[in-house]
Amino acid sequence: MKKISTPVLVSGLALLPSFAHADFIADSKASIETRNFYFNRDYRQDEASQSYSEEWAQSFLLRYESGYTDGTVGVGVDALGLLGLKLDSSPDRTGSGMLPNNGSGRAEDDYSSLGLTAKVRVSNSTLKVGTLLPKLPVVQYNDSRILPQTFEGALVESKEISNLTLQAGQLQQVKMRNSSNAEDIAMTRGNKRNIQVGSHLASDRFNLAGASYAWNNQLTTNYHYANLENLYHQHYLSAVHLLPIADGHSLKSDIRWARSLNDGDSNVDNSAFNAMFTYKLDAHSFGLGFQRMYGETGFAYINGTDPYLVNYVQIGDFANKDEQSWQLRYDYNFASFGLPGLSLMTRYLRGDNIDLLTQQGEGEEWERDTDITYVVQSGLLKNVGFKVRNSTFRSNFGNDIDETRVIVSYTLSLW
Repeated sequence: MKKISTPVLVSGLALLPSFAHADFIADSKASIETRNFYFNRDYRQDEASQSYSEEWAQSFLLRYESGYTDGTVGVGVDALGLLGLKLDSSPDRTGSGMLPNNGSGRAEDDYSSLGLTAKVRVSNSTLKVGTLLPKLPVVQYNDSRILPQTFEGALVESKEISNLTLQAGQLQQVKMRNSSNAEDIAMTRGNKRNIQVGSHLASDRFNLAGASYAWNNQLTTNYHYANLENLYHQHYLSAVHLLPIADGHSLKSDIRWARSLNDGDSNVDNSAFNAMFTYKLDAHSFGLGFQRMYGETGFAYINGTDPYLVNYVQIGDFANKDEQSWQLRYDYNFASFGLPGLSLMTRYLRGDNIDLLTQQGEGEEWERDTDITYVVQSGLLKNVGFKVRNSTFRSNFGNDIDETRVIVSYTLSLW
């Protein structure tokens, strides 16, 4: 796939005011989101190079989405302004993933970026070129800190056929969640994945295509393909089925399978099967997940993104070579208890059968997570969100971690 010249297309947006129809303005929307984020991660080994990470930061996210000009071909523009501010940090407590490092061991006081996206709509198909926030099985941007990870590239989505959604595109560069700098796209390695690369550490071409078909209100199936040039290519199949059982009772089945292979300059060879079954009983949800890695390596995905795996959670992804893992999850919505806006999530995961590569024995790891979320329903603080996330992670081959995150967020619609 030929590389796309993003700056040329984006610069064409300067012509928009000369022919923009009222829908371009009338259908536009803008909002500003604030996030106040405290992060504490305690490394529980005496020999750890850093005993803990602790930082506090504030962010502002300005989002603008225009409507489209009138006519057979509609044109529009989106903008994403990002600003992150350091509130508290020190050289011995960095590494939270929230703030960039200035090279001397200290976190930067602030960082910012502006992303522009040109968009064109014809019938029920839309082309976007510029800054993208992809959320597909083969690439899901990370938004777990104060600012989201963003990509530069082009993505087309078509809904010309009823119940069928088609996607195709190319991503060229990425800005990490704690950086203002665009860089080529790399692949996640590390842990016990056994993934090795040659001279190509990153690529400026990540090509993707996919299809999603809704057979009815209960069943949707998906197929997606991706290729990080010179590093790996991947096929991803998934199906989601919702079975209504009775009033307030349902069973959701989410089944996924991926096949990843090298693309000339890596040793990627992985098949990943994972599934999550969730039984909803009024305000209660009970989940059971299973994930299994096969092949010569662990699961391959773009560095910094959220892999589309049911056992990818707060700290671990449970995607090492030969690993098999289970998850038990429970959710409760306190609205039925007279406390709307309050919810609880807790889960426990255990993985084993991990190939330790150069070490003797079998690798094992487990993680326990608890989230408590409250969104104010009325009054002066209406729609302010509070979230506390606590996690404990243990393994016999890596860092033991205790982690707490406290997040206060608010989104204000400007128009």
